[in-house]
Amino acid sequence: MKRKLSLLLAGALCISLAACTNTTQPSESPSVQPSESAPVSTEGTGALTAGTYTASAPGMNGQVTVEVTVTDSAIESVEVTEHQETTGIGAPLLDSDGNVLLTAGEAPITKIPAEIVAQQSVKVDTVAGATITSYAVINGVKDCLEQAGANLDDWQSETAPEALAADASADVVVVGGGGAGLAAAISAAQNGSSVIVLEKNGLVGGDTLVCGGIYNNPDPELQSKVEMSDSVKSTIEAALAEEPVSDEHAALQAEVKAQWDEYKASGRTDLFDSAEWFALQTWINGDKVGNLDLVKVLTYNAEAGYDWIRSLGMEYTDVIGQGAGSLWQRTHSSVMNMGTGMISTYIKEIDNLDNVTIMTSVSGKSLIQDESGAIVGVKAEDKYGNECTIDAAKGVVLATGGFSANGEMVQQYNTSGKWDDLSKVMTTNRFSCSQGDGITMAVEVGASLTDMEQVQLLYLGTTKDGTMTKYPPRCLSGTDQVIFINAEGKRFVREDGRRDEICLAVLNQTDSMYYILESGDGDFVELDKAVSGDGFSFDYLEENGYIVVGETLEELATKLGMDPATLQATVDTFNADVDAGVDEEFGRTLFNCKLENGPWVATARTACVHHTMGGVTIDTEGHVLAEDGSIIPGLVAAGEVTGGIHGGNRLGGNAVVDTVVFGKLAGETISK
Repeated sequence: MKRKLSLLLAGALCISLAACTNTTQPSESPSVQPSESAPVSTEGTGALTAGTYTASAPGMNGQVTVEVTVTDSAIESVEVTEHQETTGIGAPLLDSDGNVLLTAGEAPITKIPAEIVAQQSVKVDTVAGATITSYAVINGVKDCLEQAGANLDDWQSETAPEALAADASADVVVVGGGGAGLAAAISAAQNGSSVIVLEKNGLVGGDTLVCGGIYNNPDPELQSKVEMSDSVKSTIEAALAEEPVSDEHAALQAEVKAQWDEYKASGRTDLFDSAEWFALQTWINGDKVGNLDLVKVLTYNAEAGYDWIRSLGMEYTDVIGQGAGSLWQRTHSSVMNMGTGMISTYIKEIDNLDNVTIMTSVSGKSLIQDESGAIVGVKAEDKYGNECTIDAAKGVVLATGGFSANGEMVQQYNTSGKWDDLSKVMTTNRFSCSQGDGITMAVEVGASLTDMEQVQLLYLGTTKDGTMTKYPPRCLSGTDQVIFINAEGKRFVREDGRRDEICLAVLNQTDSMYYILESGDGDFVELDKAVSGDGFSFDYLEENGYIVVGETLEELATKLGMDPATLQATVDTFNADVDAGVDEEFGRTLFNCKLENGPWVATARTACVHHTMGGVTIDTEGHVLAEDGSIIPGLVAAGEVTGGIHGGNRLGGNAVVDTVVFGKLAGETISK
């Protein structure tokens, strides 16, 4: 089954992009010429003035510039010369060496130019999940053709689409090509199964691709370099002092207490951690709503999952931090931007396997049951509406993500009482993902649901469109070096607190927004060398309004429309708290440095729907359970499509752990 995309990219759609060697992003893209497998018609379809023309059109992250060369009767070449589009969505997925990974699917930056040349038409298909970038390229080419004197009506010929979908079979079918789905596919393949992955977008990655890429697990080596302050110690003391609500709670408390007592007796001063403390903290801060057995699977296997993805080639920095809302300094940050490191690692591993096939632009529509009720395949549909059947000899893994981007579904289940009306709250998720498809499919075959009312907001969405992008690196994993200020220049919440508590506080501020304030102190990169968490220069961030920079605090306050004296007083009070090691007003426990020196950077953010903790009910091996608690044979699930793990509040950095631990587990379970 070494036929990556062969079930999809047939005939004229299977274009060899020999020149596709884009090595940096954002950057210029290569010239794309059609290969012998996609011959170009040289018969003119409209009079043109021969030459090379350039035009730009708005893409997802900025202007996309194209260069089009025409003869008097044909489009000779199309080249995207400049863009800021996201790697793995608008632009090709790259590995750490800058090589294009075509197994992930073809991005519009390269795919659309090739198809325009091959078809001699601007009426070409967009790439699912990247329509804005697709139309930017198409509109740029249209502009160039008009500059060449073309009548665009003459360049609208349609080519009959190939039937992309075809019946197929494998041992295992994975529905969803995000982090959990790809982990499950690799794990199943490692356990001897042949695998087909169905991904509805034109490229794999899902919302994992645009996540922060942070991963939590105890790490004695890196945590040995972290000094444990008295304020941090108070966190664990408070958890151990709680009245247990069950025997299971009491037993876990006792395990952690024994470890904590041993730590104190040793005289150590480095950061204490353990899988049991990770479990207790995760469960308590999920409001004790989660299934403690599932929480233990997550946390007890987090370190092994970390080792597993590193063995596949995933790279992390050698510094441990505390991710936004993670509540403990056990967060590892990806070397590559956002989730691109994880997805590219998985794709490179799949390239080394001969028993995994990825089908992009194909959506799972329903699960197929045999007479006994076991799941034996998936009814699927390609982007043209062609239907196909994908048989699964061993069963199906659901890894379709949550429903954070489905506003109607979010409203339907927003019944916990924590949040008011969420209909006008933006989402950090991609609209082409996280629509709840897999949950609907599972319910149709009798699956039960757990914790559907548990919806999480995150305070890191842009005020422009809600996406979790274009922020300085410390905004995600440098909680110890920033403060949050409102439009009046005042702190309003503890920055190292729970995500839901921070989001509720943000929604109560003027215009439901705030600024992340950082200075030139601590771990700071020179502004002319710094990049955002997803690869954008500080110049780009400032020019496009994502950050505001001031050499002095007074200058920054003036730019933000704040009273400089108020902002100065806020910073002075915080610095005094750092000296004292105590935050009397808000209870912050994590301090790294005082904020004293410029440059000063303010990043505007708001609270957005981010993660849905509810989904299909699973057991500790990932089997999907029916309403009566029985296992639905042949059906397992992993990732955000499941419920019961994170409870009422997911800790930052635990979602990626979820995709790895339960994705790997799902592959093992379905292969048995």
